[in-house]
Amino acid sequence: MEHILDILKDRGFIAQTTFEDELYEQLKTPTTFYVGFDPTADSLHIGHYIPIMAMAHMQKAGHKPIALMGGGTAMIGDPSGKTDMRKMMTVETIDHHVECIKKQMARFLDFSDGQAIIVNNGDWLRHLNFIDFMRDIGSMFNVNRMLTAECYKARMATENGLSFLEFTYMLMQSYDFLELFNRYGCRLEMGGNDQWSNMLGGADLVRRKLGEKAFACTFQLLLTHDGRKMGKTEAGALWLDPNKTSPFDFYQYWRNVDDQDVQKCLALLTFLPMDEVRRLGALQGAEINEAKKVLAYEVTKLVHGEEEARKAAEGASALFGGGADSANIPTLEVTAEELAQDARVTTLLVRSGLCKSQSVARQQIEQNAVSLDGEKVTDPVAAVSVDQVSQGLLLKKGKKGFCRVVLK
Repeated sequence: MEHILDILKDRGFIAQTTFEDELYEQLKTPTTFYVGFDPTADSLHIGHYIPIMAMAHMQKAGHKPIALMGGGTAMIGDPSGKTDMRKMMTVETIDHHVECIKKQMARFLDFSDGQAIIVNNGDWLRHLNFIDFMRDIGSMFNVNRMLTAECYKARMATENGLSFLEFTYMLMQSYDFLELFNRYGCRLEMGGNDQWSNMLGGADLVRRKLGEKAFACTFQLLLTHDGRKMGKTEAGALWLDPNKTSPFDFYQYWRNVDDQDVQKCLALLTFLPMDEVRRLGALQGAEINEAKKVLAYEVTKLVHGEEEARKAAEGASALFGGGADSANIPTLEVTAEELAQDARVTTLLVRSGLCKSQSVARQQIEQNAVSLDGEKVTDPVAAVSVDQVSQGLLLKKGKKGFCRVVLK
């Protein structure tokens, strides 16, 4: 059986590992590992999807995942990749986010019979005694070494600098690893490559404090071929929650990725065999569109289920191929009463999710980027009638933004 690290490397997951030869040996036997998820929102987004897929591959290879919810670390906020301190959240908000994310995780990992578990670091971090913690854990960290971490160096160069609160984040995340080792025998932390410094701290803490083997392994971030972060849309992040990003919009995002990114996305975001990934990725010209359809369908199926993936594919076919059932096109239902209050096209653009705000909607109209049933909308204050909507209106923004507006 192929070694799991070789599988992850072949699919493009691995960025960095500690003690790689030792880790190869460790993973020849079932190993408990963890990935942390800070609940800064009530849904995971596509940036979380890479570690989730890696966790699924690890579980298929016989290893036990721990999905660690950051109910404690979220009260501090990770400074990695941030130019300013994160907004402080209440305990109630954090706990609500944790519960939402727990439900999403069940789609990707098998939690039956303890094959995977979800743990909340708030269970131990929220009740720490500061002096005891600093004497026991803080004494194990060298400030000079911590300040060489990229997440700290970048923040210290900004106008607002780095708060002491955020400076302790590395200690908290490192303590998680120690706690998970003591509770569950966890020997490996995995996560995005932007967490490398924090993960080194945790693995080092377990080795120094307990004299036990502990490892860190980071994954490549999801970037385009020219180094830009993937998963950013006009409406914001590409969420895994269908109420935040519809399955149709989710499908369309992957259907429209750059040709050069298709093979990478197929390898990282689907379970297709690598021979098939390479075959699809090698297609040229118009044929690469078939690979993009496979990518969009497979990723949407994993995130939203096969039925939603089918509907999204049929909706796209109805819009762009002239086939299938138009009922699967994204739809906004409005009442006659709502139209009597506000029937502006700009309002429909915002309500449908095609534009973030009225001002953005007006700009799109002024740029000749909006149409109704194929007719350009040129007046920023244009409105629709109940009669028009009763027949069903196709609202379009740009080349790829569509919504059917119907009367409820």
